Amino acid sequence: MRIFTEVVKDNYGKEEIRYNMVSIGIGIVLLIIFSIVSLMYITPVYNVWSAEMRGKAQYAEAEQNRNIAILEAQAKKDSAIQLAQAEVERAKGVAESNRIISGSITEPYLRYLWIQGLQTNEMQVVYIPTEGNLPILEATRNNGI
Repeated sequence: MRIFTEVVKDNYGKEEIRYNMVSIGIGIVLLIIFSIVSLMYITPVYNVWSAEMRGKAQYAEAEQNRNIAILEAQAKKDSAIQLAQAEVERAKGVAESNRIISGSITEPYLRYLWIQGLQTNEMQVVYIPTEGNLPILEATRNNGI
């Protein structure tokens, strides 16, 4: 460490350490130059590495978004299949009930239901079908005529 310091004896014989300012100045300049050169090398390497990491992150995000879209489409497809199957089952039930009803409803049964409805119905207006199955309408009933 004698480069930066110098041992000097004063008038009384006592040793004194003096720092060599020129050597310290040269050391500081060399440190600055070394730092600049290091940054000139490290900065482009860091920029390349940083761009690569950004690219990998964007790729991973795009891949994840694609997987999400695929899963959503699969869910919609499965839902549509289930809804279609439910609609088919409902239609089968309606067809079966129509088959049962069509086999059990007869003209006398419909008359019976009509008569029962007349007995329990509290309405005052009754429409009686004629031969052409058209009701006789009382259009002037509430006019006071």
